[in-house]
Formats: sequence, structure tokens, C-alpha cells
Amino acid sequence: MDYEIMMNGNVKLGTYAPEFEAETTMGKIELNQYRGKWVVLFSHPGDFTPVCTTEIIAFSKSNPYFEKLNTCLIGLSVDSNASHLAWIYDIYCKTGIKVPFPIIADRNGTIARKYGMISNNISTTETVRNVFIIDDKGIIRLILVYPMNVGRCIPEILRALQALQVADANKLSMPANWVPCQPGILPPPKTFTELEKRKNEIEKNQNGMSWYLSFQNVKDCKEIENGENRKIEERNNSKEIK
Repeated sequence: MDYEIMMNGNVKLGTYAPEFEAETTMGKIELNQYRGKWVVLFSHPGDFTPVCTTEIIAFSKSNPYFEKLNTCLIGLSVDSNASHLAWIYDIYCKTGIKVPFPIIADRNGTIARKYGMISNNISTTETVRNVFIIDDKGIIRLILVYPMNVGRCIPEILRALQALQVADANKLSMPANWVPCQPGILPPPKTFTELEKRKNEIEKNQNGMSWYLSFQNVKDCKEIENGENRKIEERNNSKEIK
């Protein structure tokens, strides 16, 4: 069996994130030290590259929003720790931005292979742009994979992260284009009696389209969206109006 396929098959939604110990720009870390917090683990192809630099800057600027959601950022590439340090120092010198999260130096690709971050059809050494959202219990809840030439949308990662947290807290699902803190979707009825009750509730409250699609306001949702999130919401609303 292809090694890459075999390793990718071990990292799935709903499974425990593979443990690791790593050298980073902030010293040694272990994944299990983050239990009780959510984690966004993301890989980038290489230091001192243009797209990656824009992403590191964007993640750094958005770090306060992740912190408000009890979430820690962790970066990774197969570059050395010395390279990471030189790169983030250059970013600081040019922009004044300090990278506030650790970047893993995965020189032998052990962690990258464990998480399926290397796509052999693209490169046998560089990682593609993976994103793993890991919840406070260590479970993988979301996986995104971007190609090398397309940077990630940080507001979308924030939106998806908050959608997961709000869905968990309210026992709801989230609709298309959900933005904080809009209503979520109620679980559909499982019996005919529940169906009739739901239909009556919709007629009374005007909170749904049909018995299988109805909405409920969410609780414990933090208004943390930044300017970019607001722009996305305004575009979505504009499209709906048209």
C-alpha cells in the first residue's frame, strides 16, 4: 500500500489527533499539553516564500480572535528551527508583527507524514497547506487542504471554528453561510408525533421552511468576528437580497 495513502487514512474526522512532541520557535511542545483548549494546526510549504508569508502575517493578526475562542494556533513546515526564527524575525523587522504562536520544525517530516500533510503528487518534501481543527478533547473536527499556490482564508477558518463550538454548545447544526451569531438548525424530528409538534411550532413561530428544516437562536455565542468576517457577512446578505 502507498505510504502516503496509508498515513492519510489514519487521520479522519472524529478520531483522536496523533500525538507528537516537537521543537518549535517557542521551545518544545507536546500536543497533549493543549487538552482543554482547541487547536488549529496548520502546515505551510516553506519559509521565506510569498504566499506563506502572507498567511503567517494573517494568522498573527487574527490570533486574538482565536484566543477569544479558547483556541491555540500551531504552525508547521519541514524547515529548520533556525530558518523559522530567521523568517519570523524578518517579518518582524519589515512589518513590526511578532508571530505569537509556535511554528514546528519538522525536519524529518515525521509529524507531516503522520498527519498526511505531504502530497507526493505535488512534492515529496514540502507540505501542502493543511488545516486541522482539534477540539478541547483532542478530537479532529475539521480538515482543510489547500494547494501550494492558494493562500488560506483566515476568516473562514475562524467561522468554521466558531460554528463547531456553537453547534456543540447548542446541540444544533449550522446552515450554509452561517456567521456568528445567527440561528442554527434544529435536529429533524424522529417520530410522526414530533413531526406534527414541529410543524405547529413553525406555524406559530415562523422559524422554519418545513418540519425537517427549522431554526433556533443560539446561546453563548461570542461576537468575535473581525472586519474581514463582517465583509463576508455583508457580501452574503447582499447576494441573498438580489
